[in-house]
Amino acid sequence: MTDVVELLRRGRGFRAAGDPSGAARYLAEAAELAPRDRTVLTELALAHFQSAALGRAERVLTELVELDPADGYARLLLGRTLSRQSRHAEALPQLKLAAALTGDPAVAEEVARVRARVTTAPEAPPAAP
Repeated sequence: MTDVVELLRRGRGFRAAGDPSGAARYLAEAAELAPRDRTVLTELALAHFQSAALGRAERVLTELVELDPADGYARLLLGRTLSRQSRHAEALPQLKLAAALTGDPAVAEEVARVRARVTTAPEAPPAAP
């Protein structure tokens, strides 16, 4: 199957049916065919996020932010992905930008929650040499 639109449709269908891992298979194929298509990449990132493939989600979202630094939704999802990995200090700037770009009060509340985690988190042990 080489039609990006059909792959995107199938991927969305799998996500809607509660199978984000199944969706990711179709969406990854679509992303190979259309590597700079922001819609395809956003759907792929969501599928990875929902299936807890957080490293994959982070890579796709980083790519999305590079393609469009003003994409508030990509920054929000990147911040949530980092936060879900307990990387709150890295998540905070992404979430702040998302809040500024979207103006969404719910995102501002998320910034406050993550900020609280950053200020109350124990210091990380030093990195191994």
